[in-house]
Amino acid sequence: MYSFAKKLFLMMMVVAVLAGCSQSYDIDPAKVREVLTEYGKQNPENQVQIQTSYGNITLRLYDDTPLHRANFIRLIKQGFYDNGADFYRVIYAFMVQGGRGAGYDSYLVPPEFTPNHFHKRGALAMAHGDNPENASAPTEFYIVQGQRQDSTEIDLTQLTPEQIRTYTTLGGSPNLDGKYTVFGEVTEGMDVVQKIAEVETYSEKPLKRIPLKLVVLP
Repeated sequence: MYSFAKKLFLMMMVVAVLAGCSQSYDIDPAKVREVLTEYGKQNPENQVQIQTSYGNITLRLYDDTPLHRANFIRLIKQGFYDNGADFYRVIYAFMVQGGRGAGYDSYLVPPEFTPNHFHKRGALAMAHGDNPENASAPTEFYIVQGQRQDSTEIDLTQLTPEQIRTYTTLGGSPNLDGKYTVFGEVTEGMDVVQKIAEVETYSEKPLKRIPLKLVVLP
C-alpha cells in the first residue's frame, strides 16, 4: 500500500511539474499584446545566436516589430527551445524552419507587416497555420535562403523599388510578403544557413536531425 501511494504521489508531482512548465510559456490569448508589450519594455535585447553543429547564426531582431521580438526573446529566456528544438523542415532555395514542431500554439502573435521588412535572403520570420489575420504561431520560425528573382517572373506592381532591387540581386521569396511577419535578419552565419539548406531531406525533413540552441546576446 505504501509503495503504491508513493508511486502515485511521484506520478502526480511529475504531471504537475510538466503542466507548470507548459503553462509558463502560454499567454492568455486575450492578453497577448498587453503581455508582450510589457515584456518587451523590460527585456530590450535584440540580438540572438542560433548554435548548431554546422556553425553559429547571429540574428538581429527588429525594434519596429516589438511583439515578435518580445515573444522570441521571452521564449528563449524561459528555456522553451532548450530541449528538443531543431531545424526540422528544409526546402533548398527557399527556407530552413526551426523550433519544436507543431502543437505549441495556444496563442497567436498579432501580425506586424511593414514594407521595410520583407522576405529577402537571410530574413527571419515566424510561421503559422491558416488564420484570417495571418497571425504568427508563437514558436516556429524560419530563415529565408531564397534565390535571386527574375524581374520578368515577379509581380513588380506589388513591390517597392528597394524590394525589386533586393529580390533581383540578393534574392529571397517575395511570394511570402504580407502573409508571414518578418521580424529580423541574419547578420552573421548565412554560410551556415546555406549548409543546412543543402542537407539531404525526405519530404522536407532532414535525414539527419539538426539540433539547435538559441541564446540571447547582450
